[in-house]
Amino acid sequence: MTPADTSTLDLGLVGNGSFGALFDTKARLVWSCLPAFDGDPAFCALLSPKAGHGDWSIELDDFARSEQAYIENTAILRTVLHDRHGASIEILDFAPRWRQHGRFYRPVMITRRVRLLSGSPRIRILLRPLADWGARTPEYTWGSNHMRFLLQDFALRATTDMPIRLLREGLAFVLDRDLHFVLGPDETLTQPIDEFVRDALHRTTDYWREWVRYLSIPLDFQEAVIRSAITLKLCQYEDSGGIIAAMTTSIPEAPGTARNWDYRYCWLRDAAFVVRTLNRLGATRTMEEYIRYIFNLAVSDDGDMQPVYGIDYAHELTEEEMPALAGYRGMGPVRRGNLAYVQRQHDTYGSVVLASAQLFFDRRLEHPGDAATFAKLEPLGNLAWKQYDQPDAGLWEFRGKAHVHTYSSAMCWAACDRLARIAVQLGLDARATHWRERADTMRTRILAEAWNAEAGHFADAFGGDRLDASLLLLADLGFVTPEDPRFVATVDAIGRTLRHGDGLFRYVVPDDFGAPETSFTICTFWYIDALASIGRQHEARSLFETMLARRNHLGLLSEDMSFEDGEAWGNFPQTYSHVGLIMAAMRLSRSWQEAA
Repeated sequence: MTPADTSTLDLGLVGNGSFGALFDTKARLVWSCLPAFDGDPAFCALLSPKAGHGDWSIELDDFARSEQAYIENTAILRTVLHDRHGASIEILDFAPRWRQHGRFYRPVMITRRVRLLSGSPRIRILLRPLADWGARTPEYTWGSNHMRFLLQDFALRATTDMPIRLLREGLAFVLDRDLHFVLGPDETLTQPIDEFVRDALHRTTDYWREWVRYLSIPLDFQEAVIRSAITLKLCQYEDSGGIIAAMTTSIPEAPGTARNWDYRYCWLRDAAFVVRTLNRLGATRTMEEYIRYIFNLAVSDDGDMQPVYGIDYAHELTEEEMPALAGYRGMGPVRRGNLAYVQRQHDTYGSVVLASAQLFFDRRLEHPGDAATFAKLEPLGNLAWKQYDQPDAGLWEFRGKAHVHTYSSAMCWAACDRLARIAVQLGLDARATHWRERADTMRTRILAEAWNAEAGHFADAFGGDRLDASLLLLADLGFVTPEDPRFVATVDAIGRTLRHGDGLFRYVVPDDFGAPETSFTICTFWYIDALASIGRQHEARSLFETMLARRNHLGLLSEDMSFEDGEAWGNFPQTYSHVGLIMAAMRLSRSWQEAA
């Protein structure tokens, strides 16, 4: 088989807020964009480079099997490889992260330790990055204990205590002692590498365990929630505060589909979901950094915003194909950029206001929201008022049609509703009255236009008769109560129409690319949450446990799942999916008072 044939999303994520890296079950580094999430994928084996390689492999002769897990409550990945003769090795992979000198030390650096566990294993270590989106093998130089690769606008140095010729030529040898590797910027280590790796491992372990310790997790499903929370944390680019939708590009939503996009950017909607979810867990730093990102975007004079930006605040995300990469399992094209940046998606205004609201109410924050912060948000409310009854592409980003989507309208209402609440909190009575009147007017209109009396449920668009899964969020937004018969009827209708087996379509009507083929993972979690909110707890819990069983072996989720066998499709790991998992877990869990 070729590498393209054997690719799966049984991958582990390692990162530190500066970059991310994906490793397969044999600890092979198959995806990492450098020097940041949106950079050139120096390690691109996941997308089948036509030239081959684009990986960092530790190959064990006569390989038999592997085991893999995260060190508990950390982002440190442990892989054990066994050969057919009883020998085994352990590989630890992590990206250093800890607090130092009043800031976070989080270099663009992958740290590896290879340790002998038993026998006399024979291994070879193959470090084979590519450059220019898989188009060329980079030039390299080497010294007594390092190799230096000249990537596009970035020099990558691998420092090690293994004999450099064995690394340079990929020669096989018998492992008889610990080996250490530091792959990162072209900088000289200032201490022995074994000491650096040992110290970095200790400090990084302590950082993650302390971060997890202060999460307000539910009693039930703790392991799943913790892993999802760490995954969300790893998707924020802390240089700017932007939050990517996923680490990858061009993993298709279904086998052979044209639904194949670059998700390494900050969708304001997706990021707001992440912020609100981590807020519920008490991890508010993500919100503070994200709001900094929002206020640093150079938006138009009237405050209008695109649905998606680069993590470096880039406005233009021109979409182009990368011909040197054949694609996941050869299913190209591979795309860089995303044309969604030119679309109108009116839910964006509500997303930003919702993500910001806790700033004004949470007394734990060092820099809470004030009247000046509120004034920066009000232009978004003005746009929400102006656009709530106007057609847009919607949250599903339809490329060939526009409607007045119910979810977009409800999110515009949410922008004005939360501005009214914030104004009350700040004692701004006139502004509170202003925004409350607008919100009430919008809600009345939306209820009249989005409710389809003949069908007996809310519709996806004004005057429409179709369903989409975003209607499941109307109660969570506070637009209606869970007890509202109209919401209950809509949940029932979605179960009949969009549910297929143990998953949900986001919608079933054909769109620009034909009929959807796979389950959109967050929609299933939205359905679980809605079922629980309307009192169908047993059914919700059963479906939730099925979804937990469909995570990969490390507890990670992609964007989509096959209805037939639960196989993961779509970009990975998907923040949306982990947001949905946490929301549903918190809804379904018993209270801590019930533990005694």
